[in-house]
Amino acid sequence: MRAHLGDRLVVESPATGVVRRDGEIVGLRHDDGTPPYDVRWSDTDDITLVFPGPDAHIQHLDTEHGHADAADVPFPPAATGPVPEELNPGDIGRRLALERRRQGLSREETARRARISPQYLAYLEEQSADPSMATLLTLAAALGTTVTALRGAGVDLPPGQGHALLRPQLRDLGPEECRRLLSTHGVGRIAVTASGGHPAVVPVNYEVVDDEIVFRTKPGSVPAAAAGTEVAFEVDHVDEAMSRGWSVLAVGPASVVTEPDTVRELTRRAHTDPWAGGKRDVWVAIRPTRVTGKRITPADR
Repeated sequence: MRAHLGDRLVVESPATGVVRRDGEIVGLRHDDGTPPYDVRWSDTDDITLVFPGPDAHIQHLDTEHGHADAADVPFPPAATGPVPEELNPGDIGRRLALERRRQGLSREETARRARISPQYLAYLEEQSADPSMATLLTLAAALGTTVTALRGAGVDLPPGQGHALLRPQLRDLGPEECRRLLSTHGVGRIAVTASGGHPAVVPVNYEVVDDEIVFRTKPGSVPAAAAGTEVAFEVDHVDEAMSRGWSVLAVGPASVVTEPDTVRELTRRAHTDPWAGGKRDVWVAIRPTRVTGKRITPADR
């Protein structure tokens, strides 16, 4: 007996062939797909370790009636070797966790909405699991997004290609909400005047420290041109599935951080290395003198 993640384990009465219990295989203990399996039972949503007996068989995702033994189906090479990066099921877990945290939902609440167990959701977020389409549909509905988004399709397309709301409302955000949306760190865009006097807008990894927006760059780069000038810094988020979004704009003078102890502390507290890579040891700080924001919501909210 061999199985893939997402297959179903069916336990039948040996005398009548009536299904007594079934569940989704959510964990493999061996690379070749042989037992035992972690099974999420459909009647309880509990996940247990199962050593299938003679009254059990595997129902494959690509088998209509599910009575063929897995030994009759070639085991895919991906199960015994690295999963191609573009199909890495672990990416689904990271996107699930990010979308859940973005909406301020606990695992328990998300699991309740999707009608799955919190333990299974934790498994999906933390392991390289490949959930079934049915599970992805329920999770996408629970998070107000799409299966396409959870799978990472369209990541190279610019955001905002969906339809506008029927009755959108554009409202101003207060200073406190703007600061909350800026959060502690992320990726934003800085508008500067580059060499030759040409305007430029470039993305940077930023941190918020003591009401200042700080980022790392390298000498002579476009972001480094912000030092000694007044700049605009913007962050935003677009919810493609719900056709909603927000943006926050901070304006203020920028300067290079030169105090050695402060530089060391900023480097120590940084949440991530710059995505652009390379040596970027020049810290630039923006002290906002004005912070404004907008949010698009349905008119009845």
